[in-house]
Amino acid sequence: MNVWIAIALTALGCYAVKLAGLLVPAGALERPVVRRLAALLPVALLAALTAQQTFAEGHALMLDARAAGVAAAAVALLLRAPFLLVVTVAVVVTAGVRAVAG
Repeated sequence: MNVWIAIALTALGCYAVKLAGLLVPAGALERPVVRRLAALLPVALLAALTAQQTFAEGHALMLDARAAGVAAAAVALLLRAPFLLVVTVAVVVTAGVRAVAG
């Protein structure tokens, strides 16, 4: 398959998804179930992406320095640390574990 054909099909697909979103009636978007789903779906997708990037290496489960960094960030969040400090703690712990583990 030619790369340009794939790019064109992807662009058309993105356009079709955006057009479908514009064609949804406003009344359907005002339903409580749709509002709740719209509020919770991004959080669930971000959590799934974070878990996949942290604990997976190809098709295998991997517990390494990334898991330690996420755990340290979770502790910092539980202690109500500012976001920048949470990220800094995660980076420092991940780097420290990688330095010690080799």
